[in-house]
Amino acid sequence: MSCHEAHGTWFCRNEDREVLVSEGQAGQLHYALFGIKGSEEWAAFKLKTRALRTADLKAYPELPDTAMGFIDPDQNCVVFVPESDLESPTQRPSLATNSDPLPPAASQHFALRTPNIQAMVRFYTEDLGFILSDVVKDDTGQLKACFVRGNEMHHTLALFGAPVSCFDHQSFETPGWHELKDWADHMGQLRVEIVWGVGRHGPGNDVFFMVRDPDGNLAEISSEIEMCDASRPVGEWKHEERTLNLWGKAIMRS
Repeated sequence: MSCHEAHGTWFCRNEDREVLVSEGQAGQLHYALFGIKGSEEWAAFKLKTRALRTADLKAYPELPDTAMGFIDPDQNCVVFVPESDLESPTQRPSLATNSDPLPPAASQHFALRTPNIQAMVRFYTEDLGFILSDVVKDDTGQLKACFVRGNEMHHTLALFGAPVSCFDHQSFETPGWHELKDWADHMGQLRVEIVWGVGRHGPGNDVFFMVRDPDGNLAEISSEIEMCDASRPVGEWKHEERTLNLWGKAIMRS
């Protein structure tokens, strides 16, 4: 990813992915940005969220004037923008070149830990309109995790019940097994330890591995994630390691 600094924030970019890094408390989300395709879809989203209180986005001068932000129950800021108003590739700084280029890895989803999972899932599904794909419950029926989507991809956001509210991980989708291996080899060459995987998630059915950034956040390379049609029923999984990794050990958040 090529990096440049503006407005006190570092913008790290490559094709189809972007990560912003700013000073602040470690393990917390700066903000999440979603693009909405089409003028009709944007109008429908504005209508759905018309009763919600919008966030003050003055702290994020890089956002277009059309951006709409909301604060979730854990005080995370989530921002929505018409895709047509996002920067075009010609407006962005040129991407870094690499003599040994890596495979594609597009932004896929992110995850949050929360002690308020019921309130969080209501906010993202009922208030913002995300679709519930899968839930994870313990033996008493208590919700422990859920996965919601904004398009056909199995999840745009994962919510994990946990004692604290914090950022959990960012995931990037690479085309297939061979590309996943190339990314793993890249991590090995850099001596960046793979801390989880290679494995296969139950919800989403994607193969993956994860590394940690200097703040301890997990970064995931994933492939083969499930694509869902509108008629797909909500799936339910047992709260156990095998749900998060069908092949073995898992990182349990609670």
